[in-house]
Amino acid sequence: MDLLSGTYIFAVLLACVVFQSGAQEKNYTVREEMPENVLIGDLLKDLNLSLIPDKSLTSPMQFKLVYKTGDVPLIRIEEGTGEIFTTGARIDREKLCAGIMMDAHCFYEVEVAVLPDEIFRLVKIRFLIEDINDNAPLFPATVINISIPENSAINSRYALPAAIDPDIGINGVQNYQLIKGQNIFGLDVIETPEGDKMPQLIVQKELDREEKDTYVMKVKVEDGGFPQRSSTAILQVSVADTNDNRPVFKEKEIEVSIPENAPVGTSVTQLHATDADIGENAKIHFYFSNLVSNIAKRLFHLNTTTGLITVKEPLDREESPSHKLLVLASDGGSVPARAMVLVNVTDINDNVPSIDIRYIINPTNGTVVLSENAPLNTKVALITVMDKDADHNGRVTCFTDHEVPFRLRPVFSNQFLLETAAYLDYESTREYAIKLLAADAGKPPLNQSSMLLVKVKDENDNAPVFTQPFISLSVPENNSPGTQLTKISATDADSGRNAEISYLLGTDAPSEFNLDHRTGILTAVKKLDREKQEKYYFTVLAKDNGMPPLMTNATVLVTVLDQNDNSPIFTHNEYNFYVPENLPRHGTVGLITVTDPDYGENSAVTLSILDVNDDFTIDPQTGVIRPNISFDREKQESYTFYVKAEDGGRVSRSSTAKVTINVVDVNDNKPVFVVPPSNYSYELVLPSTNPGTVVFKVVAIDNDTGMNAELHYSIVGGNTKGLFVIDQTTGNITLKEKCVVADLGLHRLVVKAKDLGQPDSLFSVVIVNLFVNETVTNATLIHELVRKSIEAPATQNIETADTSSPTSDYVKIMVAIVAGTITVILVIFITAVVRCRQPPHLKAAQKNKQNSEWVTPNPENRQMIMMKKKKKKKKKKHAPKNLLLNFVTIEETKADDADNDGNSVTLDLPIELEEQTMGKYNWGTTPTTFKPDSPDLARHYKSASPQPAFQIQPETPLNSKHHIIQELPLDNTFVACDSISKCSSSSSDPYSVSECSYPVTTFKTPVSVHTRPTDSRTSTIEICSEI
Repeated sequence: MDLLSGTYIFAVLLACVVFQSGAQEKNYTVREEMPENVLIGDLLKDLNLSLIPDKSLTSPMQFKLVYKTGDVPLIRIEEGTGEIFTTGARIDREKLCAGIMMDAHCFYEVEVAVLPDEIFRLVKIRFLIEDINDNAPLFPATVINISIPENSAINSRYALPAAIDPDIGINGVQNYQLIKGQNIFGLDVIETPEGDKMPQLIVQKELDREEKDTYVMKVKVEDGGFPQRSSTAILQVSVADTNDNRPVFKEKEIEVSIPENAPVGTSVTQLHATDADIGENAKIHFYFSNLVSNIAKRLFHLNTTTGLITVKEPLDREESPSHKLLVLASDGGSVPARAMVLVNVTDINDNVPSIDIRYIINPTNGTVVLSENAPLNTKVALITVMDKDADHNGRVTCFTDHEVPFRLRPVFSNQFLLETAAYLDYESTREYAIKLLAADAGKPPLNQSSMLLVKVKDENDNAPVFTQPFISLSVPENNSPGTQLTKISATDADSGRNAEISYLLGTDAPSEFNLDHRTGILTAVKKLDREKQEKYYFTVLAKDNGMPPLMTNATVLVTVLDQNDNSPIFTHNEYNFYVPENLPRHGTVGLITVTDPDYGENSAVTLSILDVNDDFTIDPQTGVIRPNISFDREKQESYTFYVKAEDGGRVSRSSTAKVTINVVDVNDNKPVFVVPPSNYSYELVLPSTNPGTVVFKVVAIDNDTGMNAELHYSIVGGNTKGLFVIDQTTGNITLKEKCVVADLGLHRLVVKAKDLGQPDSLFSVVIVNLFVNETVTNATLIHELVRKSIEAPATQNIETADTSSPTSDYVKIMVAIVAGTITVILVIFITAVVRCRQPPHLKAAQKNKQNSEWVTPNPENRQMIMMKKKKKKKKKKHAPKNLLLNFVTIEETKADDADNDGNSVTLDLPIELEEQTMGKYNWGTTPTTFKPDSPDLARHYKSASPQPAFQIQPETPLNSKHHIIQELPLDNTFVACDSISKCSSSSSDPYSVSECSYPVTTFKTPVSVHTRPTDSRTSTIEICSEI
């Protein structure tokens, strides 16, 4: 019982709540063209009226359809049950919503009264009429006539009248087809911005009106409904003459608003179109497109000549709030111009908008306080505007009346957010009074205004600014410490502590500078030296006292100006040059290089020779030293003077250096044979000697050095049977093959010794006599054979039989021994006398030089040397014509004897050496001096600075007792060598040196000499030449 009573009370309360509202709405959906008595809905259930108990009502619940007398309702309602059914009246959506735009929803509304009075309510029922495909698309006419100019380009397009389908959506027009286009025309369908499909005829081939002026085809249009509906029209194309400019609307889209109380004849808008053609082709005809609804055509009038649209019948906003008028302008051509006019029918505007401000940032005394560092888009307040009018009259916009750094950003249709649109700056503006304006879209519009105050709070947001972002200054070097250079200044747009500036040096600032943090005065705290550093780049900082502090920087360039505070610097304090005595006058002796660390005129150095030396000149700029004299080493071996270097400063500075020029000989020595001692000596070769055995060794010496003293041996004559060969390096003569009986006898070999001098080598020849026999029984006979062989041609060998008796052989041997002993004693005596009378200057030449040496060759004067030698030879008239008498020192050493104490036995022997023709060196084909523009050769000296004591080493390890001058390059180049390393050049420079000159040294050449004692034994002795 309690449960029933509770249910009853709940139902009563629910009924009270529902029915006290007074009115209700209910929506249903129904398809058009539905048959009669189709159930649509049940109001009793849908409105929850079944909860009301019947016993509380005075009469049963009744549903009454309310409609105007004379109207035929499209639905009926069962009064007792509230069920809704269709009637026999046709539900045609296209008829019901004829004035509604094609894409809008179509509604049918009725009112139903719920009785009795205890529960009376008026219910508004809205039926959404769904479209079905009950209409076929139709062209405006069954025959479509268009005219196309004959000069239409291929792919030209021409608009065709669009088909009309009252249905909407997929049931509307979907596709066009061209039937029997004859490959002359094609069809394309484009979709307009409004969603309409417009057919266009495409010219696919060139037209010729004279050939054919009319084409007849069919155009088919289809919708997308089910079942699909379609229709066709005959398309007749006439080819016309050219009208190549179509009209052009000044405005292709125009939207206008007109109040609903506008009287008939009121101008809606004036369309303007132009045509570039003239005459008949420029006459423009305005007309509505067939897509314009019939209601719009009924309400508006278009002047076909002027393009003026006026109100034709009274407007009713409730009937149709807007109209789309597609206006075409044609000059008789195929494609008219299109312009869309949107006419909005507005209410009468009689309500003023209202403004409601809701603060997001809490105001203080009605004023919002914002920091000047507030970020962009900081939200200040929410602005809500409202208007009681409808449509445009109720559409309200809100804006500010002048330029402020704030903006209104819409969030809903009638709400705006007031936010910052730019950064605030306290220094420029401290307070803003923002006037908000709200205006509706009425004609004329009504508006309302409201004021909002914003104050800006100051922050430290301005960094200091230098008056000069780049500071360039100059200061002379050698300044006094503490010299003031400049005053750096900066400004700050802030105020108070935020504008107080202190100055600092950047981390890259050198220690030579100081910056006063308060005044900004830049000083040089150290003495500056341009030669150490010419320019200083560093940064200075300006910092304010704000929290946090801000700073900025500037770049400072300090240029140190040059002063003449450096003297010229020679690459060496002392220069030694070696020149050949045949160097011509004004040739090049050497090059002196001087540097000055200063700049400009202070570094312009001029060279000169002190003490007025007329023997030599020096180029003041290049430092090239040239002689004014001809050198003669026999008269003077060296020259010494001082060179002065002076700069071009206002107060000039100078330096001096010592120059020593040494005069040296040239290479002019040919090889000299030591073994064999003469062309008349001979060597016994046993027939039993095995092939490959060394039977004799030829030894020659060359007083030159280096490559000029390196010898190669060769057999150039004799040796007709080819029994012997010679080693070109050692001079060893070996037996090539086994001797036979026919080989017994005397064999003469002409041996040539040639040095490797360049470009032409020098050589000498000697005759080596080899006697092939078991013994030497008759020496006199052999000497006679040797003499005859020398007089005979070199191609024949002398063979003899040993027919002497043993007794005569013994006598001959004793005579030879006595003669040999006398010869040895005589040689020793003559050698001792020569050594005792040796000149002192030759002994002094044996000492090593301590200073560094540069050699300057010049081959031109070699001719002079050769001429002097010839003169000397002519003076020696007492000497034999073809014999040259020298002395050699013969030492017998025992290198392998453990008991040897290092002593040697030395014998002085006279040796006859045949003088042969010597190849002459062609000195005339070589240059005399190096070019004036030759490289700075003195830079070679820098590697040896400070100058050490040099020893110039010979290329071959010989210990000679005479002064040897090596053959040098033809150009004047200089390379210094120390006492340990050999000199060589790896440079590809044509002026670089390839060999070095060598110091005076003593050498001994060990050679093997075979003597012929009576006991037929052979001993080895060492021969040293002293020249």
